[in-house]
Amino acid sequence: SATLMMWSGFSLISRLGGKSVLTPYDIFALRLITASAILLPFIGSMPRRAWADRRLWILTCLCSLIYCPIAYTGFKYAPAAHGGILFPWLQPFLISALAWLVAGTRPTRIRTIGLSLIGSGIVCAAMPYLTEWSPDYAFGDLLMFISSCCWALYGFFAARWNYSPWILTRAIAFGSAIVYLPIYWYFLPKEMSNAPMSMILIQAAFQGISATILAMLTYLKSLQLLGPERTASFLALVPVVIGVLAVPLLDEPLTPWLGAGIVLVSLGSYGASKT
Repeated sequence: SATLMMWSGFSLISRLGGKSVLTPYDIFALRLITASAILLPFIGSMPRRAWADRRLWILTCLCSLIYCPIAYTGFKYAPAAHGGILFPWLQPFLISALAWLVAGTRPTRIRTIGLSLIGSGIVCAAMPYLTEWSPDYAFGDLLMFISSCCWALYGFFAARWNYSPWILTRAIAFGSAIVYLPIYWYFLPKEMSNAPMSMILIQAAFQGISATILAMLTYLKSLQLLGPERTASFLALVPVVIGVLAVPLLDEPLTPWLGAGIVLVSLGSYGASKT
């Protein structure tokens, strides 16, 4: 439940930041600065071998250094509801595909039915954009799809390699900060000086504490307890929360097509969670 609420908040708060003057690079920097500052007292207890572990660096790239800038840029162009579709809704399908391709685990009949419903729901949610096409929305959706693929790869291999959630959370936060923050400081566009302090504090607190530390720990623990496929299916409830909250908070419409997509994909994800 905690993971569900924090994932829902990720799309809403990231879209809020995307509609502000902050650049995607600013939001990612705030995320890493806050998380690293909070976790700094625990850096000394990291295993020495962690910084030379190639698998940890692969996971850091997938779920942070690649995923975050692409996702935050997507929220500059597309509404939060789109993130609710393409982030959690695609996870059961993508991870089941990875399990089949990498581990040779074919989906059961009920999981296949569930995945079919997920596909139907995505088509329903996309229907309005077939007639009211927007280059900005299309570009944002493409970025969200790419970031969703990165997260699926991360979730699958994080479960397969079975790292401690506490070690992996710290490795990702510190590793990302070491690589990204110097690049941000010297080369990337910044608008933080023009942003309201309230927006900076909201993004720093949520992205750094909730998304980077708390959500990561709860998500990784879910992977250990439930496995990647069932965890991904449970997170399909995220768009239900996002679709409802985005209406009053971000003034975004909940269309009949999107409503139908929410129902179909939520039902499909429930079926896909069954073994």
